[in-house]
Amino acid sequence: MPELEAGDLVAVMGAGAYGFTMSSNYNSRPRACEVMVRGREFHLIRERETYNDLVRREKIPAFLK
Repeated sequence: MPELEAGDLVAVMGAGAYGFTMSSNYNSRPRACEVMVRGREFHLIRERETYNDLVRREKIPAFLK
């Protein structure tokens, strides 16, 4: 494999158990985006998660406010 440089694109064709369906947010790590490639076209099919995505549904109990 040639040495990569900034701006290069790398395609991982199969990640096994490390794909999105088996991913987790262990240690508060946001999940990566997903891109579908068809020939020379590519389409973002799932955006990268943000920290706010991780905590969006969490609630602080009233007694801690």
